[in-house]
Amino acid sequence: MEGNRRRSHLERHDLLRKIKEFCKSILKDITERRSLSISINQFRNYCKNLDAHCSCSYDFPQGQEILTLEKQCHARRIDILLSVLLIVQQLLQENIHMSKRDIYYMHPSLYSEQSVVDQAINDICILLQCSRHNINVVSAGKGMVMGWLRFLESGAKFDCINSPNDAHPIPTFVEKVKDIISTANYILVVEKESVFHRLANDQYCTRNRCIVITGRGYPDISTRRFLRLLIEKLRLPTFCLVDCDPYGFDILTTYRFGSMQMAYDAKFLRIPEMHWLGAFPSDFEKYGLPKNCRLKLTAEDTRKTEAMLHRCYLQREVPHWRSELELMLQSGVKFEIEAFCARSFSFLSEKYIPSKIQEFERLAV
Repeated sequence: MEGNRRRSHLERHDLLRKIKEFCKSILKDITERRSLSISINQFRNYCKNLDAHCSCSYDFPQGQEILTLEKQCHARRIDILLSVLLIVQQLLQENIHMSKRDIYYMHPSLYSEQSVVDQAINDICILLQCSRHNINVVSAGKGMVMGWLRFLESGAKFDCINSPNDAHPIPTFVEKVKDIISTANYILVVEKESVFHRLANDQYCTRNRCIVITGRGYPDISTRRFLRLLIEKLRLPTFCLVDCDPYGFDILTTYRFGSMQMAYDAKFLRIPEMHWLGAFPSDFEKYGLPKNCRLKLTAEDTRKTEAMLHRCYLQREVPHWRSELELMLQSGVKFEIEAFCARSFSFLSEKYIPSKIQEFERLAV
């Protein structure tokens, strides 16, 4: 514990030094009447180049954006960046934490909307070469976990093993999680809270000795960091169950490849070990789901699906995922995970998920 505190202190000290140097360089430009400019590296986790020679990288920037006072939009962005940087400096000096929303309400008239604060925080992380939690900016975790798992967070004990079908909140301070113990055979990530509770009601974790996590839609940073920590510590196979629609697929790719918005941190957030369990477009006929559970893709669904098909990492790393996405587009229909319950209330937990996991196990042999 003492070693962790010392390491955290050294990290804060280094970040405060970087902030001081950055501010000194800006002040020097102003005093010497030089044109102020701020260079911010640009990152991406995918491009639209589908050949095998794609240049996308999680480790290196893909160019720079130069902010100057000559452009009005840049001037406002610099103003907000420096304002948020001052707050970050105070957080580090006093070693306290704030959410993005807390920061917004420090100066709501200046920021006008949350998105500009989010952009400033991302810019600061890129400039300081760190992750968001390193600058003491946290997000209120909305994810939940249950199953064969026990761990400590800041000294507090989380014991899911005694009641493996009871939901527990995902820890906010993932860096303070330690002493992780589990007898689980695998980790199952489900897109939706309703499916999570369906599995809890069916005593799924008791019957299958696993860990189940939900990000309740698009996963927040805490959920993704916690999941990655579990995989690193426990070395368990990890599966993801999402709706068979463009948004479910996008959530799946957020877990596995990271998001474009936080591409600078993708190498610390992505889960390359994640397997797509379902629901596949081909599962509808395979499992004999009722035809009235099919829904037509909307025009927006079609546009989103076509755009995702051009992401380079699908062609490069998971071409079979891309094939399923093409099948969804060709069929023009989608369906939700809950469609399996139309067969029977417990079909999802007793038939579908176990059969899909058995398929993976057979292929792995």
